[in-house]
Amino acid sequence: VSFELAAKRLSADMVNFSSSGSSTQKGESLEDTVRTIRAMNVDLIVVRHGSSGAANIISRATEAGVVNAGDGIHEHPTQGLLDMFTIQQTKRSFKGLKICFIGDILHSRVARSNIWGLTKLGADVTVCGPPTLIPSQIESLGVKVSYDLDQVIGEMDVLYILRIQMERQHGKFFPSIREYAGEFGINKARFARAKKDVLIMHPGPLNRGIELDAEIADGSQSAILDQVTNGVATRMAVLYLASHAMKKDNE
Repeated sequence: VSFELAAKRLSADMVNFSSSGSSTQKGESLEDTVRTIRAMNVDLIVVRHGSSGAANIISRATEAGVVNAGDGIHEHPTQGLLDMFTIQQTKRSFKGLKICFIGDILHSRVARSNIWGLTKLGADVTVCGPPTLIPSQIESLGVKVSYDLDQVIGEMDVLYILRIQMERQHGKFFPSIREYAGEFGINKARFARAKKDVLIMHPGPLNRGIELDAEIADGSQSAILDQVTNGVATRMAVLYLASHAMKKDNE
């Protein structure tokens, strides 16, 4: 919806394409599907795909511009951009800013894109969650690791709560939802230990009462709806810049 609205606000003609009912369901390769779309003279392809690396495969199969709207558990670049914009609006500077990503880091393309950008901007990034949901050797990306939220919550300027991605968890990563919420959910008692000006973020959709209590999600320190608003503006900018880059390449 965000990309579609962004395109419409730029007065672009947009066609939605889903793999269900398409030739890919009949055995056509991803590359052939992309070549077919390109033959219709599209300028940009915005792709969200369940497989990591799909956007890269598509970019090599077409001369059209490709915008990655999320590929598997790999990356979600525009989410990273809009999140950094949202943080900058409130906190102004990233230098030394303490940001904690909480929850399912292992399956989160949102966390990966944010970590890539935030560390380059000088932020001090920590990831926190059950050991089973923290990727091995993630410290190599320049982040700290904690398995105890109560130990680090008081230091943080931004708490970025991630969704529990049950659809990607093909195994038992924690004993129960109730136990997860007790250890890593942001409830009223735990939130009281945080800084008074801490910023609360979540990429959505939100599991209220599990990852984050409703009153905190809707409270004055929550930037969740700001993220949604900024998502449209950020994606408008990406589409605008990508389309102009394609025009220059074709001149």
